Amino acid sequence: MLCPLSPYRSCYLALGSNIGEREANLKEAIALIGERIGEVKQISSFIETQPMGFSSEHLFLNAAIEVLTPLSPEEILKKAKEIEKEMGRKEKSGQTYEDRPIDIDIILIGKTNIKSPLLSIPHPAFRERDFVLIPLVEIAPDVVDPITGKTIEELWNRFRALNA
Repeated sequence: MLCPLSPYRSCYLALGSNIGEREANLKEAIALIGERIGEVKQISSFIETQPMGFSSEHLFLNAAIEVLTPLSPEEILKKAKEIEKEMGRKEKSGQTYEDRPIDIDIILIGKTNIKSPLLSIPHPAFRERDFVLIPLVEIAPDVVDPITGKTIEELWNRFRALNA
């Protein structure tokens, strides 16, 4: 349990990889996150999913992690983008998604609610993405989404009911 005055807070990140050695990519990204963003407290199972938002013959391997960090949301984003670039992620060409060795998205940071041109927390689309909800519910079923007031488990159950 954290001291209420502690500068550290839990940050939930979603990771995905669909080219190269996908499992090795996820493990490398998790190690770099542990070195540069904060202590990795939990790692979900790795799950295989279809690409979403674009066509590719390459399936994704996805995971979610909990990181205990003193960094601001903007610092977390900056370091996550640095890790992606270092691992070979290319800038998006336009608005379309592409194959990538690593993708790191900030999903939740405590009760943080930010909406700016640079950053949106909670991640605006996480409630509609099974490849985020499945690993997230494994490690954080009781964490509350500050926008809806629902737990991750409640969001996952709602998603399943709507997509049955």
